[in-house]
Amino acid sequence: MENAFNTDTSLPQQAPARLGKVAFSGKAGEFFGIWMVNLLLSIVTLGIYSAWAKVRTNQYFYGHTRIENQPFRYLATPMQILKGRIVAVIVFALFFVLSAVSPALALLLALALLIASPWLIVQSLKFNMRMTSYRNVRFAFNGDYGNAFKHFVLLPVLAVFTLYLAMPWVLKRIDQFVYGNISYGGKKFQVNTETGNYYIAALVTIAAVVCVVIAFSVISALAVGATAFGTDSGINGVFGLSTVLFFVLYFLVFAMSGAIYQTMIRNHLFDNTELPEIAKLKSEARVMPFLWLTFTNLLAIVVTLGLAYPWAKIRKAAYLASVTTVAVYPQADTLADQAQQDGNAFGEEAVGLFDIDVSLA
Repeated sequence: MENAFNTDTSLPQQAPARLGKVAFSGKAGEFFGIWMVNLLLSIVTLGIYSAWAKVRTNQYFYGHTRIENQPFRYLATPMQILKGRIVAVIVFALFFVLSAVSPALALLLALALLIASPWLIVQSLKFNMRMTSYRNVRFAFNGDYGNAFKHFVLLPVLAVFTLYLAMPWVLKRIDQFVYGNISYGGKKFQVNTETGNYYIAALVTIAAVVCVVIAFSVISALAVGATAFGTDSGINGVFGLSTVLFFVLYFLVFAMSGAIYQTMIRNHLFDNTELPEIAKLKSEARVMPFLWLTFTNLLAIVVTLGLAYPWAKIRKAAYLASVTTVAVYPQADTLADQAQQDGNAFGEEAVGLFDIDVSLA
């Protein structure tokens, strides 16, 4: 494990790093109680309590995630979230009303939203990072609108003109922009990912999905062919089985594509990301365990009509923590918090309303 971090050869001037697993101590039963209360109060208050629910959820997961027995902390207050959410809802409602009045105006507003989306993403990342601390030292995001516009608008549009052949490269650039602009105690993360790994992950994911689809297609064709020699009841049974197989295929493909790609990219991204002289990350996620976890989580949520969501969320957090290791150098103990503005919660809530994904691995 120590060789994986190059603690002795790549940085000989440094003292040896302390190696430790990321630990997650959350319990499904505990979080189920929090989740249920959050859900009921959010319904009763017509969504107003959802700001408190979000803070409680984040505080629970951050507080139960530890490195060297030191927990992360989520510092946002419910009122910050609520104010940002109210503004975001007003903007969204205005967008919806004006769009209904005039199609031309709707097109203009859609263009305005496209132009504004990089700003929303940057504000969301600034707020989320600033509200995250470890050992009383906060994280920060230093990206700007210009670079965000290039990475989240221009490059994806460019990928369209290449028939999406450039999309793995675009995704690599987006990861480098996001993670490379995160800082901790004034120290910026360095990201040295390779384009080839993104193409390999994409090709492996596509190949696996195609193989599964072909296999299910053959099984379905054989089942349909067998109906030519069966009774009416047998035919109904075959079509019923085909319907079940279709839904199984849907969940399997969804779980497989996400598990394969996320596992390969997460490992590559973490293994090539470090906080110089402070810490280096290592991810050892495996495709099959994560695929099984993703598939069973989806199945449990569907079967229980959503009641298994807390259990599934805890399982995923526990697994990702168990496969993550951090090499911490002694200089990490000397970091001090950097005074910065807290950012704007409106960006985060608007990003959620307009369905822009800026989640971190």
